[in-house]
Amino acid sequence: MMDRFTVVICVLLVSCICRTFGQTCEGNCGKKLDLCSCHSTCTSLGNCCTDYREYCVEILPHSGSILGGTDFIVLNATFNNSSEIVCRFHDNIKTEGYVDETSRGHCISPLLYETGWVPLSISSDNGTTFNRTGAWLSVHTGKLDAKFKAILVNSTKWQYYGTTDVRGNLEMTWNTSLVRAERVNIELWGYRETGEPYTDSWLGEWAYLYSLAKDQPNSGSFSFLPKPAENGFSSWELGSLRISPSIYPDGMWNVQAAWTEDHALAWHLEEKFRQNSTVWALDKCVAWNQLENELPNFLSEIIDCPCTLAQARADTGRFHTDYGCDIEKGSVCTYHPGCVHCVRAIQASPMYASGQQCCYDNTGAQVLTADSNGGSTPDRAHDWGSPPFKKPPRIPGDSHWVYDVLSFYYCCLWSDNCHFYFKLRPSSDCRRYKSPSSAVVFGDPHFITFDGVSYSFNGFGEYTLVTSFAKGLTIQGRTEPVNGTVKATQLTSVAMQETPSDIIEVRLVSGHNGLEVLQNQKTLSFSEQSWMDLHGVYVFSPTSSNVTVMFSSGVGVEVRLREGTMTTTVLLPEEFIDTTMGLLGKMNGDPKDDLALTNGELVQNRTNPEEVFNFGAGWAISNQSALFTYDSEYLLDTFLYAPRHDASFLPVFSIPENPNDPLANQTSEICSGPGSQFCRYDILVGRSPRMGNASKISYQSHISLEEDLKPVISCGWFSPPSNGKKEGTTYLQGAKVNLFCNEGFTLTGPSVRVCQWDGMWSGGDTNCVVRRRRKLCGSHYE
Repeated sequence: MMDRFTVVICVLLVSCICRTFGQTCEGNCGKKLDLCSCHSTCTSLGNCCTDYREYCVEILPHSGSILGGTDFIVLNATFNNSSEIVCRFHDNIKTEGYVDETSRGHCISPLLYETGWVPLSISSDNGTTFNRTGAWLSVHTGKLDAKFKAILVNSTKWQYYGTTDVRGNLEMTWNTSLVRAERVNIELWGYRETGEPYTDSWLGEWAYLYSLAKDQPNSGSFSFLPKPAENGFSSWELGSLRISPSIYPDGMWNVQAAWTEDHALAWHLEEKFRQNSTVWALDKCVAWNQLENELPNFLSEIIDCPCTLAQARADTGRFHTDYGCDIEKGSVCTYHPGCVHCVRAIQASPMYASGQQCCYDNTGAQVLTADSNGGSTPDRAHDWGSPPFKKPPRIPGDSHWVYDVLSFYYCCLWSDNCHFYFKLRPSSDCRRYKSPSSAVVFGDPHFITFDGVSYSFNGFGEYTLVTSFAKGLTIQGRTEPVNGTVKATQLTSVAMQETPSDIIEVRLVSGHNGLEVLQNQKTLSFSEQSWMDLHGVYVFSPTSSNVTVMFSSGVGVEVRLREGTMTTTVLLPEEFIDTTMGLLGKMNGDPKDDLALTNGELVQNRTNPEEVFNFGAGWAISNQSALFTYDSEYLLDTFLYAPRHDASFLPVFSIPENPNDPLANQTSEICSGPGSQFCRYDILVGRSPRMGNASKISYQSHISLEEDLKPVISCGWFSPPSNGKKEGTTYLQGAKVNLFCNEGFTLTGPSVRVCQWDGMWSGGDTNCVVRRRRKLCGSHYE
């Protein structure tokens, strides 16, 4: 007992000494102090202030629904039974927390109108002081992992409920651990937007409507027979169901809860809808059409769609898979019948925060609304929202529902009047689309520039891969020896920033069996969510070996782990032409000037490995420009406190030709065809068949990417002639459209039009004219 008492006294004494000299993390999280550190790197460097974990808190889980209700634990910090916990998100949204039976502090996430990391501060004295700080990740309901939300069983039935022949019970399920209570209430909450669009009065509102059931067992499932809502609540057409403990009053804000995704509330609409859903929906469709015609035209400022499915999936800096139609997950495309995959433009448009959606069929061709109800549709409000969020049309998910999805229900799903919808949401074709340029670093390491120059540079240090002063983009790479005996290096970390975005670093973890992502030198965990909205940048990491970084400008950086080695691909949109420098060259279509020194002088002999090595060494970064994280003694001593290029490390420049080499046979088996020189180097110099095979795969993947991104010519949508029809819905170079006339009309002009190399359709105009009847000798003929 005395020993324990002595330890407590010592800890308190050290804490008091630190506080006396101002060396406390209270109010200093993220800072490096004189005697200790409150920076996130202090745990691995072992120089944290004694109270670091007390005040710079970590939480579990660290993410949850934008709708709130997640109960999370405050790790490591100490509380007592008399602590009165209040949690503050940003500086103005507060929820009431509690201390559990094991003296751990808990907070409840609030209903938010934004996604991404939200600053969190915690008080244990009922809100008098907020001296603990952390962060909470708010997630779009569509991107939220299924284990964190309630599920609508047979969601199609929910969305069509009340239309012809769709009746019966509806069911929902949830993980009971999301609501720690024996008995629960099932509540309906609604969302709507009020005020004049595009003015300061335009606001979004979530509100409690009514309870479907009270004091129900927390069994993890609930079914009910829907009926039209009373008291005018059926006017709320969008909402979500909430499961919360029965101990709270109806509709109490910010309590522990599980939410369904937001959805169209077909099941509680007025009796008129059930009596004749088609007529009811048509009236709504016409009213929406009238409103839309009064709103600004957003179509001119959204990005054009890629022409092909291959381009859409390859352009990862500007487009990302639409979770509602994903070829990797079985192509369940509810809103786009006939399509196998859709993508969304990652960035919302600048003025109106609008979105672009592009959908493709199983031939890889873009599907247009002029040809099919499953076609691509632009959005007045981007589904994922956009900074600064909080107000329409930038509220994630909900603004999109109000202006783009409910209207689709009115005009297309609940009635057969898609012509109203598609007139105002026409598909973008791809005539203005320009593919990005790509460059890659792989193996130990090999480089292929934006203009296709390939070379190897085995320097040991930290170097500039790409810099664009005009665009504020910097991408840096760190290389380290393959091992202690091999005179070759490999890429181990990539750090990047597009001013004024967060700094993102992707690096190999110890053991080279996974990738680690850091945001401003703090490690991010993707154990709960695969997508994160950060400041000026998005990060997607579906697995520990796959990271994609997407900047506001449309720059994409893909980092892939293969056989323990990193492959980094950089995608730059055409706006970066003539602005880039670095190891990945000058992106301008001219390979001759790619290997340029920092002073602009060109490498004279690109076949001379020593000259190329000196070129690479010249792109070593400075301490002032470094974006990397130095959170170990090794990194500090090897890079921060040493020259960024180790001049004493001289690699093997040429591949040894030794038929008696024990790896010679494996090299012959693995390495063949284009790019084999990279594979051979990695095996015979790097002494690693695994790395050689990884380089072979990376090279082939890059060639495939280049093929996918090749520009294609589009002639744009071709309309059938008046009083006629057409066959053919592909509009790329070489495509044919066959034209026919309706009964009673004659075709004039070509019956076949071909999309030509210049983006124009072949032939002259095609028309359908009324057949003339002529009289001859008392008889009729045509």
